Amino acid sequence: MKLDNTVVDTLVIGAGQAGIATSEHLTALNVPHIVVEKDRIAERWRSQRWDSLVANGPAWHDRFPNLQFEELDPDAFPSKERVARYFEEYVEKFSLPVYTDVTVKQVSTLQGEAGYAIETSKGCIKAKRIVCATGPFQKPSIPPIVPELTNLKQLHSSHYFNPEQLDSGAVLVVGAGSSGVQIADEINRSGKKVYLSVGPHDRPPRSYRGRDFVWWLGVLGKWDAPAAAPDAEHVTIAVSGAHKGITIDFRELANNNITLLGRTHAFTNGTLSFSNDLVQNIEKGDENYLSLLEEADAYIEKNGLDLPEEPSAKRILPQPECMLNPIRELDLAASGITTIIWATGFKSDYSWLDLDVFDDKGAPQHQRGVTALSGIYFVGLPWLSRRGSSFIWGCWHDAKYIADHIETQRKYHEYECHVPEPSVEIA
Repeated sequence: MKLDNTVVDTLVIGAGQAGIATSEHLTALNVPHIVVEKDRIAERWRSQRWDSLVANGPAWHDRFPNLQFEELDPDAFPSKERVARYFEEYVEKFSLPVYTDVTVKQVSTLQGEAGYAIETSKGCIKAKRIVCATGPFQKPSIPPIVPELTNLKQLHSSHYFNPEQLDSGAVLVVGAGSSGVQIADEINRSGKKVYLSVGPHDRPPRSYRGRDFVWWLGVLGKWDAPAAAPDAEHVTIAVSGAHKGITIDFRELANNNITLLGRTHAFTNGTLSFSNDLVQNIEKGDENYLSLLEEADAYIEKNGLDLPEEPSAKRILPQPECMLNPIRELDLAASGITTIIWATGFKSDYSWLDLDVFDDKGAPQHQRGVTALSGIYFVGLPWLSRRGSSFIWGCWHDAKYIADHIETQRKYHEYECHVPEPSVEIA
C-alpha cells in the first residue's frame, strides 16, 4: 500500500484510542481524512503491557459510547487483548480509514501554500490539518540512578510480561502507581521476594458502598476537574482491576511479604539509598482514600440514596515493620536482588514534528488540544481538557471537540464572499 502523493484534508497520526475516536467524529462530520499508525491498531495494549493486565475501569465505563463489550459482564474488567480487539471492532463498525504499518518520519510546513508536508515510510502526504494522536507514552523513562551491571537485570515496566521471564532472585519494583503495584503483587504471588519503592500517590477505593470508584468520581464531578491540584502533577494513582477489582492497600501488601521502601534516591558501590518519605507517602495516600469515602457518604446522605454502609472500608491496618523501621539503604547483592523493574512512566517524543508548537520543556502548547498554529491539534494527552482526558471515554469527548473545531474551520475556509455588483448612477 502506497500513500505517496496523497492529498487529504486532515491527517490523524496514531490509531490508539485517541486517533480512533477522532476518526469516528471526523467521519460523522464528513471531513475527508485518513489515520496512519506505525504498528497495529492499539499496539501498546498488545506489546507494551504485561500478560495478565486488565483495564483499570469496568467494561460499562472504560469504552466509547457507541460500542459495548457485548459478551462481558458490565462490571468485569476487560483483558488487554480484549481492549485491543475492541478498538479493531470499532474501526470495522464505523469503516474508519485507518492505515497501519505507516511510520511518520517528519512533519513540516509546506512552502508557498497552506498546509503541511508529511514524510512517511509509505510516501509523502499533504494535509491541511494534522491531529497528533500519539499519546504521551512514546519513550520508556528510566531514571539514571543505577549503572548497567553485569549481574543485575534492569527493565522498564513496558518490557515486563510475566514472572517467568525474570532471573532467579529477588526483585525491586520502583514506582507504586497502577503498573508498579500490580507488577509487584503478581511477582510476589509467584513466590519471589519483592521490594517495592513507593513515591507520592493517590489511592482511591476500588469500590465503596456498592459503587465502583469511577462512578464516584463521576457523580462527585472529579472527572471534570480542569487541572491537576497544585504540586500534584506527577502524583500517580494506585488502582487496579486485577483479581476482579480490589482496593490497593500498601499495608496489606507489606503483610503479604512485600517490603516497602521510600523513593529510590541514589546508588553507590552496590548499595541503593531511599528517601525517608515512605510513611509520609503512604499516609498521604490514606488521606486521599479516606477523603473520597467522606465525600461519598455526604453525597449519599444529601441525595437520599439507599446504598449499604461499609464501615470496614474506613479501617486502616496497623503499620507493618517496614513502615515502623524504614529501610534507608539496601545492598543489592546481600539482599539477593537480581532484577530492577522501573515502573517510572514514559516521556513524549515529538522529534518528527518540526513545528513551532512546543514550550521550552518540549511539551505541546495548546488550549483543549487546539494549538496557535493553524491546523495543528493534539488529542489523547493527560489533562487535555479535564482529569478524564487520558481515559478511554475521556479522550472520546476531547476528540469530538477537536473534530468540531476542524469542521468549523473548514466552513470558514470554504466561505466565498459574494460582492454585490456596483450600482450604476443614471445622470
